Amino acid sequence: MKQLFSLILFFSFICSHLSLVGQNPFQKIYVFKIHEEIAPPAVKTTRDALEMADSNHADLLIVDLDTYGGMVDAADEIRTLLLNAKMPVWAFIENNAASAGAFISLACDSIYMKPGSTIGASTVVNQEGEKVGEKYQSFMRSRMRSTAEQNGRNPDIAEAMVEAQKTIPGVVDSGRVVSLTVKEAIQLGFCEGEFSSIEALLDYYQIKDYKLYQHNESLITHIVKFFMRPYISGLLITAIVLGIFFELKTPGIGFPTMVAVLAAILYFVPLYLEGLAAYWEIALFAVGIALLIIEIFFIPGFGIVGVLGASFVFFSLVLALVKAVPNTGPIPLPNTESLLKAVLTVIISMFSAFAIILIFGRSALHSRMFKRVEVKTVQTKTKGYVANVMLSQAMIGKEGTALSNLRPGGNIEIENDIYEALAVIGFIERGSTVRVTGIDNFILLVEQV
Repeated sequence: MKQLFSLILFFSFICSHLSLVGQNPFQKIYVFKIHEEIAPPAVKTTRDALEMADSNHADLLIVDLDTYGGMVDAADEIRTLLLNAKMPVWAFIENNAASAGAFISLACDSIYMKPGSTIGASTVVNQEGEKVGEKYQSFMRSRMRSTAEQNGRNPDIAEAMVEAQKTIPGVVDSGRVVSLTVKEAIQLGFCEGEFSSIEALLDYYQIKDYKLYQHNESLITHIVKFFMRPYISGLLITAIVLGIFFELKTPGIGFPTMVAVLAAILYFVPLYLEGLAAYWEIALFAVGIALLIIEIFFIPGFGIVGVLGASFVFFSLVLALVKAVPNTGPIPLPNTESLLKAVLTVIISMFSAFAIILIFGRSALHSRMFKRVEVKTVQTKTKGYVANVMLSQAMIGKEGTALSNLRPGGNIEIENDIYEALAVIGFIERGSTVRVTGIDNFILLVEQV
């Protein structure tokens, strides 16, 4: 009975494709390429292409594929987009549709392959190429089965592309993951034909007088996709941390602040444009930075305000990388698997920054660039400076003049002697009258009169 059903399905499939020959059902054809790792940038390309194809009222969408795979969650998102497309979708495999690429191919209504190309080998692996746990393999097997079933392909073969557990007579022995050549894919119903180009494919079906739209991405789109790559996001997080650290080691606001601000912009803006980073996540980052500034410049020590600031910065960086699950309330809940990857990305990036600080921090602070912002004034007694170790409680209540801007640290003059001081409330401009309110670690605490 099962063989009879498969035979009927095969002949109906052949007849439906033969019916295309001699007809011209596709007057507007839209083509876009995925010749890259399957990651968030590829999702953006697919989404943009579908929107453009729909706006141009395309009759057919062709996905030009050549990829060795990539992230499972990104592939699953592309799969869903293609399955929900309003027009027929064909896959044209240029060279490889491996791993996540095979998953995406199965979501297309028809699959065509170039001579010498392959499809399959969809086992889920980590970044080191090692096979991951059963939880991820089981998810991938079920998604491959359901996708194959939806488009009338053998679900057992699709499942065998993920893991070497199934024995399919005449196809694969147990212990081998399925990867198909063009002829094997045609024989097993996973490919509708072998063609040297998309033009040859359309010519075979005698599709004439069609208008072919090639999906061309703008420069802005290329820039956004570049900064959305996981390793670029990690480098930007590292730059943010390094910028904040070196700014604290130099007076005023200078080059490190510019680096941190630019890195934050390049990190959040592409993610916001793509719909990953929400406005409240960016606001959370800004609040975290503000709390850190308050803790460092206005509150002695490092307490609850600093901990809250650091936590806000960490969680904003994490959540900006995570795609939210829709319809989960005013603040959407994050996707669990994406959340884990985002946490690892941020933690690794921060540890990389701390490692750079430990290894190169001292030499960087003495480099030519930082020498330009280094305070080189020698505070000698002959110039009126007094060692703060000699301070006594008698200094409390005395008034003097700020010799420099106190933001919050600087120098003040009291009775012709110069002391190191720290503003306890706000910033104090040079020339302002100040009053000593206390002494902390041999530094005068002052307020503006």
